[in-house]
Amino acid sequence: MVALYTSLSSSRSNNTKELFARRSFLPEHQNGLWKIETGFVRTFTYLEDGTTVALGLWGPGDVVGKALSKLDPYQMECLTKVEVTILPLEEWTQLTETLLNHIQQAQELMVIRSHKKVDTMLIKLLAWLSKKFGSEVEKGRLIDMRLTHEDLAEMLGSTRVTITRVLGQFEQEGLIDRLSLHRIVLREEEIWYYEI
Repeated sequence: MVALYTSLSSSRSNNTKELFARRSFLPEHQNGLWKIETGFVRTFTYLEDGTTVALGLWGPGDVVGKALSKLDPYQMECLTKVEVTILPLEEWTQLTETLLNHIQQAQELMVIRSHKKVDTMLIKLLAWLSKKFGSEVEKGRLIDMRLTHEDLAEMLGSTRVTITRVLGQFEQEGLIDRLSLHRIVLREEEIWYYEI
């Protein structure tokens, strides 16, 4: 049995904040979790053929870590500059709530990926992202995660080319506005027919 409750080194157990650059990886800690203070992290694994499988998207207040998964490999990539705090498992009192959040997000993403058409999957994913991470702006809800077309494709099991085409279609239909740095404004009042 893995000793999940052994102490972290004293330099990490005092809840000091650590900074990680965009596209860097959070290191694994078998006996600790990362609490995201600022920024966004995606968790994923790989299949035998190298296909990336998205496991979740996480933002401020969320907790991630290898201790929450039995998958190998289990990667935690910073989508933006990220500030995190290490939480030793023996000090983490909200483990049940954290586990429930991970289960609920996995279920939501499973349903999104279960749609047959990429355009339906993508509009559902954008709606979910805007609800979970978006902020109100004049024209809708801003998804300021800077997800690339490749990131979105990996989350949906699609290709970058298809995602680029569908995003262009959404923009022409007035469902979204694409801004610089891969930011998207979702016009929620315009997507009602995808929600039927």
